[in-house]
Amino acid sequence: MKQNNPMLDKLQEILPAIRANATKTEELRKIPQDNIDMLHGIGLNRAFLPKAYGGLEISLPEFTDCIAALAGACCSTAWAYSLLCTHNHQMAMFSKEAQEEFWGENPDAVASSSIAPFGKYEETEGGIIFTGDMKWSSGVDHADWIIVGLNRMVNDEKVYSFAVIPRSEFTIIDDWYSVAMQGSGTKTAHIEGVFVPEHRIQAAKDMMEGRHKGRELYPDSKIYHTPYRPYFACGFAAMSLGVAERMIEVYKDLTKNRVRAYTGAKVDGSVPPMLRIAESYQQVCAARAYLEKTWNEHKEYGERHEYPDRYTLAHWRTNQAYAIKMCVEAVNRLWAVMGASNWYADREGQRLWRESNMTAAHAYTDYDVCAQIIGRELLGLEPDPSLL
Repeated sequence: MKQNNPMLDKLQEILPAIRANATKTEELRKIPQDNIDMLHGIGLNRAFLPKAYGGLEISLPEFTDCIAALAGACCSTAWAYSLLCTHNHQMAMFSKEAQEEFWGENPDAVASSSIAPFGKYEETEGGIIFTGDMKWSSGVDHADWIIVGLNRMVNDEKVYSFAVIPRSEFTIIDDWYSVAMQGSGTKTAHIEGVFVPEHRIQAAKDMMEGRHKGRELYPDSKIYHTPYRPYFACGFAAMSLGVAERMIEVYKDLTKNRVRAYTGAKVDGSVPPMLRIAESYQQVCAARAYLEKTWNEHKEYGERHEYPDRYTLAHWRTNQAYAIKMCVEAVNRLWAVMGASNWYADREGQRLWRESNMTAAHAYTDYDVCAQIIGRELLGLEPDPSLL
């Protein structure tokens, strides 16, 4: 039995307004300020904020239920906003000094990210000098900070790391012209010769294995004694699920009222539409069950302050991509027969179809990569470092 989710109850009240803004969101190519204000107004941005700064520290299953529901209303908003939220979980693993800079004066501060190691750096006293055009930074227009990736040389070894930079020290390149997820505002941050102090730099591996600088700050927390990556990535599958669940509803409504243009025959009594919605419905239900099981495992490990072994991490990592694969298949099965009228730009069905396929396009959700990761693990082979 599902537990109560007060945040989801609050979210449901504003979803009609967010859905009504979906076209505007695409036209702006970023989240409208109205949506930001509504979501901040219910406190969703504080989902993973430490309680010490007025945060909620809600569980991962509670959060993903919210992101799935939000994606059904506007996936562009869900994509960017979920990342703004999940970066709080990542920031809670940084040093106390970094957290004070980040939240001390503004607990509602959020970060976007560009974590592929595109950036270049030079070592300097007390930190690094960072430069880079950091692409794929969803929600950057609404961010107070940015988390960027780099490969830092430590003892002649590349160490994948993150650096945190304030909004005042980068500019935004307005280059997000996409076919799908148009409103996510996934633009490029231009950073030129910015000093990043050591306390705002951290190795990713330390954040996966419990050696992060903030490890001792929140001994009673149920969400911070966990690897950062499952929290960072949780929204991708939640969004794909929410879009697929919404597509089921759109297809049902369309089919109930649809007649053939040339014959006037009603469609809802035909066998093919029944078969398509039946299979897609059950596929999406299976995806939700699979994801909920995985998210609940994240929650239970976090409550025990237990870090997962390599197999469990690979299992979690690839479950999400497989669930996305199922959701995309379910959406595409319905979209294929929704008719030419649904190709109009203002129709919800075509937007859902575009967004669904976009959820499978992220480096983290590429199932060809994920199948190799879990396949190697199941066969007892060493991980391939070329696979993300």
